[in-house]
Amino acid sequence: MEYIFFGNHSSLPGRLERALDQHVVECPTLTQFCQAMVHVNPVNFCVFLENNDIKDDLDVILKLRKLYSNAYIILFASSLDKEEKIAYIRTGVNCVITESITKEELLRLLAIAEDFLSKKAICEKNDKKVDRLYSFRLPFWKRTFDIAASLGAILCLSPVLAITVIAIELESKGPIVYKSKRVGTNYKIFDFYKFRSMYPDADKRLAEYKTQNQYNIEAEGVAPSASAVLQKPLANDPQSAGSLLYSDDFSMREHDYLKSKSIERANTFFKIENDPRVTRVGRILRKYSIDELPQLFNILKGDMSVVGNRPLPIYEAEQLTSDNYIERFMAPSGLTGLWQVEKRGNGGSLSPEERKQLDIKYARTFSFSMDMKIIFRTFTAFIQKENV
Repeated sequence: MEYIFFGNHSSLPGRLERALDQHVVECPTLTQFCQAMVHVNPVNFCVFLENNDIKDDLDVILKLRKLYSNAYIILFASSLDKEEKIAYIRTGVNCVITESITKEELLRLLAIAEDFLSKKAICEKNDKKVDRLYSFRLPFWKRTFDIAASLGAILCLSPVLAITVIAIELESKGPIVYKSKRVGTNYKIFDFYKFRSMYPDADKRLAEYKTQNQYNIEAEGVAPSASAVLQKPLANDPQSAGSLLYSDDFSMREHDYLKSKSIERANTFFKIENDPRVTRVGRILRKYSIDELPQLFNILKGDMSVVGNRPLPIYEAEQLTSDNYIERFMAPSGLTGLWQVEKRGNGGSLSPEERKQLDIKYARTFSFSMDMKIIFRTFTAFIQKENV
């Protein structure tokens, strides 16, 4: 049996490892849990859940049961009243224990759990109703098409790729291809490729430009905006607060990001018509979506598919785990997708909720014919010079 600890307790996972004489995977968040499950036997595993706020706990348990119905869930709780215990058990907890449980009692409990899971697996096998939602696997036809399409596109566009590389190198020094961390299928994190379209000193250029803005309320010394640090490597500053956030073109500390976003909301009159951070080559790359071409190598590697749900920055994926949208990650990650070609006659306007629902719809119903329709509509939208 394999063991996962879900929570933020500093010493409890280590105590469990010593008692069980076996490694316990620590997962503070649901995102990390789903990532860990790619390497865990989905039929025979136990989850130790740390008791926190009951409302949040019940929400997490519901999601775990939806994604991994075979999990044996043990709740660590020091004090619960009768109603709370009933609520936990009804939601999906198998048993409730305290930290004072002895090694012998714990081993005896886990022996019962392992026996329970093995009998359950036999019953599911006999009924041919094995739950396969825990991990998505790309269909053979889709992977074959991805390899053929990406390889063909790379060969056909090789002159464009070569010219782009030379143009970027000649205009400004810095990396040709920019990498950012993205969360794709099964919550797998990978390097997302784009051609660099901004100057390496983008933040300095924006700071100089913003001094001319009479509506600017940002004081000297305040961290630059999230967009101001686009394509700038994150400094290794141990004093920076918060966890790292990654987006298409930037990486920064969560504390700095939240501060900068509040400043940006306050500076409502600040608009950049000709963004000084974008290179002349970069403007052309963005206008014709050439900066996205390196993602063909993501597709060839297997990180992405031609059609699928757009891979998200890590902090956005983390936010989605608090809602009922995990299913969007149980689908291919794509260069283009369903919501990118929807409502194009209305300026391409889609609310965040509509985009999430279209992602879930694609995850449930994608097919070869649907993929071909989306690709055709993507080319149509490109010809119409819409943002895809």
